[in-house]
Amino acid sequence: MTDMGEAKAIIESLRVEVNRHNHLYHVLDSPEISDADYDGLIKQLRRLEEEHPQLITPDSPTQRVGAAPVEALGIVEHKLPLLSLGNAFSGGELTAWYNRIIKLADGQEPDFVCEHKIDGLAVSLTYIDGKLTIGATRGDGFRGENITRNLRTIRSVPLSVPKTAPSRFEVRGEVFLPIDGFKKLNRERADEGLPLFANPRNAAAGSVRQLDQRITAGRPLDIYIYMLGYAEDKAIPSSHWETLEYLKSLGFKVNPNNRLFGNIKQVEKYYDDWLEEREGLPYEADGIVVKVNEMKLQEKLRDIGHEPRWAIAYKFPAVQGNTVLKEIKISVGRTGTMNPYAVLEPVSVGGVTIKHAALHNEDDIRRKDIREGDTVIIQRAGDVIPQVVGPVLSKRPKDAKEFSLYKKLDGKCPECRFDIFKPEGEVMYYCPNAACPAQRQQRIEHFASRGAMDIRGIGEKMSAILSREGLAGDFADLYSLKREELLNLDRMEEKSVDNLLDAIDRSKKRPLARFIYALGIRHVGEETAELLAKHFNSIDGLAEALKGELISIGTIGSKIADSIIAFFQNEENKRIIEKLETAEVLTKIEGAKTGELPLEGKEFVVTGRLDSISRQEAEARIKALGGSAKSDVTRKTDYLVVGAEPGSKLARARSMGIMQISESELLRIIKESGD
Repeated sequence: MTDMGEAKAIIESLRVEVNRHNHLYHVLDSPEISDADYDGLIKQLRRLEEEHPQLITPDSPTQRVGAAPVEALGIVEHKLPLLSLGNAFSGGELTAWYNRIIKLADGQEPDFVCEHKIDGLAVSLTYIDGKLTIGATRGDGFRGENITRNLRTIRSVPLSVPKTAPSRFEVRGEVFLPIDGFKKLNRERADEGLPLFANPRNAAAGSVRQLDQRITAGRPLDIYIYMLGYAEDKAIPSSHWETLEYLKSLGFKVNPNNRLFGNIKQVEKYYDDWLEEREGLPYEADGIVVKVNEMKLQEKLRDIGHEPRWAIAYKFPAVQGNTVLKEIKISVGRTGTMNPYAVLEPVSVGGVTIKHAALHNEDDIRRKDIREGDTVIIQRAGDVIPQVVGPVLSKRPKDAKEFSLYKKLDGKCPECRFDIFKPEGEVMYYCPNAACPAQRQQRIEHFASRGAMDIRGIGEKMSAILSREGLAGDFADLYSLKREELLNLDRMEEKSVDNLLDAIDRSKKRPLARFIYALGIRHVGEETAELLAKHFNSIDGLAEALKGELISIGTIGSKIADSIIAFFQNEENKRIIEKLETAEVLTKIEGAKTGELPLEGKEFVVTGRLDSISRQEAEARIKALGGSAKSDVTRKTDYLVVGAEPGSKLARARSMGIMQISESELLRIIKESGD
């Protein structure tokens, strides 16, 4: 055991280092070390704290998660009220607000700060003597719930701030769940038969108000700080924009899409631009927030009731609408799942006409009590597939019946009429027929998709044609396609056929991880496929794996292990893999010994346009050979791959003395390494 004095010094050093890497990764999006190295630092810190529990402090990175549930959330009295914003739903209402501001500002047009109105949960964070001490929800504006323990689990929330910060101050921010995280969370809940969240805001709010902080920690929450509440014993900047910059310097995460403007016309253009571009945002935003920049003018304008006069929310058009659910239909997924979806009377939601919406699974339909014939609430959120929020019960037809998927299908797969079944402990019904036409077509499409074997020219339409015309009974048949057969298809000319056959031939050398993902094993995504490729180095090795060995790998649990074993025990799957091997599709990492990959420990960054290989493909090959592909140049970078029209990463690499290689040099390294 390390003695007390030495342990204290090491612990303090480790905390500084871990907090620095948290900030680099979660706030600046510029990591310097691998996840494994980070986990090693946390493990070392946790071990020392366990040996010396008297040295554990509330701001230690190890205290972000792990404690047992608290009995109840306490109440926090806000020192200054957390006011809600007034709304503008049209350009006319924004102009009316602007005219009032101009009048009260004695005719002088002020500067404005524009921010996205993220649909999350407003919180306050209070720091005393440099430590996060209190975290609370907005509540009624005067009193909120104490969620300090849960906010500590969000890695973009600083647990401590520099000594240059005020001795006591409060910041306010919006906790949110990124759209990708929201979709992943709902997929996991659907698999487990749990109720689904209606939207990212509900998911974020439900996540931070948990009694058990371990639940909060398991969800990919993030936060943007949008203002300083108050500060003691330090002069604060004279404008809102400068204050945001100051908060960034203290380590807080501020939205990079914020902008400073000198007139209302620029504000209107900001709104119009994001109205068009909001579908591409990684979070859900329902409008913009416009704030007067100068603090003195904010004080002069003051508040009206529960709203600040100096700020307003200019809302985007509604993303909800009501319509009639005409029918609940069932599609068959590539793994045989029976997937219900809603057929709707067309309705315009957020400027887009919606005819279909997701229903996830039968348990979710029953929990929401959705029935055919109901008038239902439809919701869109960013690029999330439109979904049915729930029924309008006051408009329900008297003859509307509770939905039963099994009865709807008469117990048969709608595509091949095989008997469907529901595995014990699962929420989905399945078709067990490996030759089911719907599964076959979707498996071909998945196999050829960009993240898998990346066969350009085979998408939804082409995979359906190949399946329907009998040219591809499974995805292994893609490697047996004949030029004459393809030329006989509608709209297939010689050049397009040649391009397709060339793409199929190139796909034979895709990395093993991509091949494993392309097989379409249930519960095996791209990250899991990479873990399996690195561990086994070949399909044969993976096919022979026992459950215990699979579970010992990273994040693979019992459910995934059972799915992998079942896949390779299936005779049809064995036959398909044999066909792929006969076609000389790469099914192993050539030249690599178990546990010894040629690029192990080497870190690559790609900048600029590559000509003979896509960036995604280059990074996949690097990873397949044990290397890591990062997005930013750091001191850990070994090679910068320089393509055409490189960006600022090249100058940074030169200043740090990092080796630069060309695209051809990268391909040579890959070839010599055995890919």
